[in-house]
Amino acid sequence: MPSLIQLIPTSRADHIGSLLRPQSLQDARERYASKQCTAQELKAVEDAAISQAVDLQKQLGLKTITDGEYRRAFFFEGMFEKLDGLTFIPNKPLSTCKPYLPYIQVQRAMGMTDTPSVYCTGKIRRTEGVYTKDFEYLKSLVSPNEVKQLKITMVSPIWLHIRHGSEETYDPSVYKSDDEYFSDIIRAYREEIEALYNLGCRNIQIDDPSFCFMCTPSMPSGMREMGEDPEAMMMQYINVYNTILKDKPKDLIVGVHMCRGNFRGMHYCEGGYEPIAATLFKELNVDRFYLEYDTSRAGGLEPLRYLPLNKVAVLGLVTTKAGTLESLKDIKARVEQAVSVIAAGEPKRSRETALSQ
Repeated sequence: MPSLIQLIPTSRADHIGSLLRPQSLQDARERYASKQCTAQELKAVEDAAISQAVDLQKQLGLKTITDGEYRRAFFFEGMFEKLDGLTFIPNKPLSTCKPYLPYIQVQRAMGMTDTPSVYCTGKIRRTEGVYTKDFEYLKSLVSPNEVKQLKITMVSPIWLHIRHGSEETYDPSVYKSDDEYFSDIIRAYREEIEALYNLGCRNIQIDDPSFCFMCTPSMPSGMREMGEDPEAMMMQYINVYNTILKDKPKDLIVGVHMCRGNFRGMHYCEGGYEPIAATLFKELNVDRFYLEYDTSRAGGLEPLRYLPLNKVAVLGLVTTKAGTLESLKDIKARVEQAVSVIAAGEPKRSRETALSQ
């Protein structure tokens, strides 16, 4: 059984990485989109905004520092666009996405007909750093002693596949099966993570709303109607993660962030973690789970009873969806409730061990 020292997180508070974009950055993005400024000019605005965000995080005493994802318009940007073999499609029809995905249903209800995405047209290779330059700039803004506090966020390796399925993710003349496709995706992610580690990165967060989609009853039922197996797909995706993270350095923290969407003030799905908790918490070999718990749509804390002793739950109790500040009393009460649930899990645990998580 792991010791309490092994279980203690590096900090008692964390943030998921994405911060509100300052108006100056939004204006610069609009100018760049309309070809009124160059990529270098946009980068200069990004650099300034990131520097200010880092200063703010340090002033607040946060032990985790990110770049706010200021170089992206959407969380899923970055990785897939920079890999050889993947072609960016700015207006891919929503009809190429799986109809049972909750966020596709919401976008269709909003009148949207397309979405930015990519399609695999050749063998996938990582020929350049993806998030490495972002980390290097972030590293330049802190002291050597603060480098270990830096966190890089990246898109999930399964994001394209769960959106489009095999038939709309890769050309069948390039890859004959999911195993072939994911083999190259896995290699690219392993290479990127190794490069980040060699630069000094010790904290990586993978953003993946896919697992929360599976908490919505309409998704597994929609999959079954199309002849697909939700349980098999879950294990397929867990195996992709676990292969990427196989033999990762012990001092590298990797977490997965799961949420139910926050698009133009709207969420994509509802439902607690109960349908996926037993499998996901036990089988997915990450160090941390960043769990959305700031609204009732995330359900109760009961699924935390499945959390293994060697993994950490970061409870998302402070919301970005409302202007009212949570009280310390309410936050403490939720944490105490989570501790009680974890302590009551199997095998039987002490309250002190649960609290360390």
